[in-house]
Amino acid sequence: MSCPIITLTTDFGLKDPYVAEMKAVILSLSRNATIVDISHEVEKFNVRMGAYILASAAPYFPKGTIHVAVIDPTVGTRRCPLIIETKNAFYIGPDNGVLALTIRNQHVKCMREITNRRLTTPQKSNTFHGRDVFAPAAAHLANGKKVEEFGKEAYGITGQVLLK
Repeated sequence: MSCPIITLTTDFGLKDPYVAEMKAVILSLSRNATIVDISHEVEKFNVRMGAYILASAAPYFPKGTIHVAVIDPTVGTRRCPLIIETKNAFYIGPDNGVLALTIRNQHVKCMREITNRRLTTPQKSNTFHGRDVFAPAAAHLANGKKVEEFGKEAYGITGQVLLK
């Protein structure tokens, strides 16, 4: 991708440096990326709200857009960080349901757990996977890494039950 689009949807708000830290990681790895903020005002830990906002906005972006969603009340637990390639776009976020509504009616081509440590930050915080896992994954994807390089195949989104 020559000028990839990376969107961000979070519950971080804008009163602290967290969104800027994610953007800094993305731009330090992929200087040509265009970062678009979908929303950072998702109600804290409201996965359903985040899923709805992302699902509402994502269809209007160009094919190949990389969407990062970080509404993650279970950060630091055993939930999987996911990267999903569909016919139209790429989606990155925790396996907690935040991506489920968006990909529900899309043809999923590939879904992987993000486990390749070479594609995350060297020091990974237990509480800031947005900066240390999801942002670098988006940047590496924008730089041409294939979804298959991020880790082992994932077979389903366990978080989908949150959206029924």
